[in-house]
Amino acid sequence: MIRMSLRQFRIQGLVGAILLALAAGYLFRLGADIRAARDTSQLPSQYGQTMLILAAGLGLVPALVGAFWGAPLVARELEAGTHRLVWNQSVTRRRWLAVKLMVLGLASVAVAGTLSALLTWAAGPVDQVAGDRFSAILFGARGVAPTGYAAFGFVFGAVTGLLVRRTLPAMALVFLAVIAVQFAVPNLLRPHYMPAERATVPMSADAINQARALGSITGGPVIGGVEVPNSWITDTSRLLTSDGRQLSDTAFNRCLDDAPKTGATGRFGDTAVCLGELDLHVNIAYQPNQRFWPFQWIELAIYLGFCALLAAVGLWRIQRRVT
Repeated sequence: MIRMSLRQFRIQGLVGAILLALAAGYLFRLGADIRAARDTSQLPSQYGQTMLILAAGLGLVPALVGAFWGAPLVARELEAGTHRLVWNQSVTRRRWLAVKLMVLGLASVAVAGTLSALLTWAAGPVDQVAGDRFSAILFGARGVAPTGYAAFGFVFGAVTGLLVRRTLPAMALVFLAVIAVQFAVPNLLRPHYMPAERATVPMSADAINQARALGSITGGPVIGGVEVPNSWITDTSRLLTSDGRQLSDTAFNRCLDDAPKTGATGRFGDTAVCLGELDLHVNIAYQPNQRFWPFQWIELAIYLGFCALLAAVGLWRIQRRVT
């Protein structure tokens, strides 16, 4: 049964192996170039954008695995009618599905784990200087979590193909759904794996200039991209006055639109000076960087739990409902 699964998977496996070899060659070269740099303090500015692109690319792997490896696994058999022959042999339906999920699921995990290990190694010096591997995009491309993403993508794809029974619709649905899950988990679940630390950050003119955004589409005294060294900021309050009240929209908009001309430099210039004179602060919630590995293992466990539930649904469905 295992040998047959591998034979049926040989084309997809060969394509995956070729792409993995090409990616490995690139990451080895990139890691060598990074380690050859003389001024390590400039690594984030030189390679930061590259790391974001690579992290986003690795983030697509679970969706691609689910769509091209998982979704056709059962859907193609049902669509072609070959399941009638397969399930009339000595191997039971549940064993047939369980073996396929195990063998090809492990292949998916191996691909994602190899890519994650190579990218983690290549990006090591950049991450050490930047100290931001806890950010939403980079976190998902480091450590052990990507193996859980790939396992989930594959099992979700296989079960979706079993339920939808059509290969192309299942592939499209799986691709979009896996991306949606990977967007939802960092924003809805990850900040709450462990109780957040809290702090009050004074908003001087210098602190405001170091933020990445000021104001919002809906208006109001909002500041974005406040940073705390070696931490992942999960929540930032609106600008608050010294007595803890929210800064009024009138005062905020006056500094934003009609700040006194002081000739100040910096990202927000005169606006930062105007707001800095109001004795403002923000309350933040954050996760320290030393929680990176506990969060990695927690997220891996969550995705493996998803896999177990999906596999149970698939094994029940294939025995009782599929004809």
